[in-house]
Amino acid sequence: MIEERIMIGLVVERRRLESAWAEAHGTTYAWRPAAVFAVPPDVAAWTPLGSSPLGTRYYAGAYDIHLYSTETSNYRDNLEAERPRLWVVLRPEGAEPPVEVAAVTADPAEGEGQTEAGTNTVETIDMPVEVAAEIARFIEAHHVERPILKRKRDRAGYDERWRPGEGPQPDGKGRRNRSGGDA
Repeated sequence: MIEERIMIGLVVERRRLESAWAEAHGTTYAWRPAAVFAVPPDVAAWTPLGSSPLGTRYYAGAYDIHLYSTETSNYRDNLEAERPRLWVVLRPEGAEPPVEVAAVTADPAEGEGQTEAGTNTVETIDMPVEVAAEIARFIEAHHVERPILKRKRDRAGYDERWRPGEGPQPDGKGRRNRSGGDA
């Protein structure tokens, strides 16, 4: 398996929540991905970038998108979509910063799989054109079309103890009765 990495810069936004549910559960804000830089800027991680009435944006830092040669068909499907996406996985932390960027991926299946933890926030964001070009180059270099193999079921083994006419027999309705005769 071949692995390559693409480094990106990630901007996240801390948004104020205004709802009865949020207040009842002590949740006053939510984190979400806001932007991706194809080339990470020379800025310290968790630098505030600006505020609005809706929330505050932070440069979260530089992160790697891992590309694996075994997943090229998933990347290809993503690039063929109307709007190629990146999946950003944010995980709550108890310290500062209050959220950890757990992963950034271009694989839709991996992004979906990250939702199973229950505590992760997984959101998509538009993929920069430069990143899409790098992924397309990786697909071109490493994609191998794999045939879809349909599993064949094993036939039930012959049980020497079973004799036709003995044991449970069909009752005419597709069921077997336990007496061996007609029901």
